[in-house]
Amino acid sequence: MTPAAELLHTARTHTRGGRHDGLSRSSDGRLDVRLSPSGGAGIGTNPEQLFAAGWSACFEDAMEMAARERKIVLPRKSAIDTEIDLLLDEGTYALRARLNVSLPGLDRETAQGMVAEAHQTCPYSKAVRGNIDVTVALV
Repeated sequence: MTPAAELLHTARTHTRGGRHDGLSRSSDGRLDVRLSPSGGAGIGTNPEQLFAAGWSACFEDAMEMAARERKIVLPRKSAIDTEIDLLLDEGTYALRARLNVSLPGLDRETAQGMVAEAHQTCPYSKAVRGNIDVTVALV
């Protein structure tokens, strides 16, 4: 990051209890969730679901930017189905991700270009690049 980088936003949360019967709240009160173990019983969400929701929302915005640059309109029914796997590999936890992108009404070549560009510019994609296995597919 360059020294001239402009700070656009800082998200602040307070979490206690972790994924096992925890709570997480944002400083502005817009996020207030109970946490539960991944794949287990409980009434809350888990960190993998939160990560999937955040990444897919960010990726959608990155596609919107790519569409504006191409002077086309992103289809209203565009959608991203994101799957985040929590893995245990030789005693160490890891993540794996799949983003399945639907851009109905766009020709395949244009849609592929927008997905590829979004994966290069999305801050979440950049953050995990080289750190976890990621598959991004146009469906």
